[in-house]
Amino acid sequence: MSDSPASPTPYEVLGVRPDAPLDELRRAYRRLLRETHPDTGGTAAAFQAVQEAWELIGDPEDRARYDRGESVSVDAVAGDSAGGGFSATFHAAGRSASRGSSVRARSYGHPGGRARERFLGLMREWMGRGTDDRDPYDPALVRSAPREIRRLLAEALAEEATARAVSGLGIGFTIWNDVAVHPSTDAKLDHIVLGPAGLFAVRSADWGGRVKLAKGELAGADIAPGEEPFHDLYRAAKSFGRQAGVRFTGYIVVVPDADLNVPYDVIRRGRLAGAMVVRRSLLPRVLRDGANAAGRESVDRAFELRTRLQEAVRFV
Repeated sequence: MSDSPASPTPYEVLGVRPDAPLDELRRAYRRLLRETHPDTGGTAAAFQAVQEAWELIGDPEDRARYDRGESVSVDAVAGDSAGGGFSATFHAAGRSASRGSSVRARSYGHPGGRARERFLGLMREWMGRGTDDRDPYDPALVRSAPREIRRLLAEALAEEATARAVSGLGIGFTIWNDVAVHPSTDAKLDHIVLGPAGLFAVRSADWGGRVKLAKGELAGADIAPGEEPFHDLYRAAKSFGRQAGVRFTGYIVVVPDADLNVPYDVIRRGRLAGAMVVRRSLLPRVLRDGANAAGRESVDRAFELRTRLQEAVRFV
């Protein structure tokens, strides 16, 4: 089971309250084992999720550790939180990047900033009055929050992780984060990346579960009905491009490595042909190499685009 804040908690998987007694947990677990087993009409993924949920909270000691917020994967925050919880601070370089070249890509804006602000606002509202001294990033508290609040933290962490991943691309790259699309809309572009391979609109996403391409769009059990990640990214990039007078080379949705069964996948047909969903660890290579060598920008052209973007970009 993923430690992403966007993932269903084991209580949500088993369909019980967090304060449910052990016998209620056990009944829910046994019932769901029967219902989700592939031999009785279920799926392997659902069956595995039920088993993993039980492993986390089926034993009273394991359940107590989970409820205290222990066993949170530090990979979710790239090790930024020394206490093993969720980090309240964005570190642009990250630990691994600090060991590399000192010449970093130019980066502007605050990745994940808007999502963090919304998370904190809703988290404090949910916590209620008289709780200002509680850490809103405490893993135990985050796990008990409603999923719509946890999704905002997952969004912020995903954008920050992407910014860390691309920060080591070098001085030939420029990244703008949390870019407003238009004053009349709430839409934004998570990242705009300009480099020798072209100009890319990038969305960082973490739905808390597996995703795949299906019929020219991303699909997954945790993607809301009617949500169109690629089409939303395309529309936002087109709107921004018209105002800025630029044309994007490609559109990329980046997800946690474990959420995609293949390193990357490409939309083959339609107006989104060439758009990619990519594992986060592969993103720097994709941005460095581009879709094809013929699409590479000249130094003069890249400089012109950077100047135009610097004048057009407004942050959310």
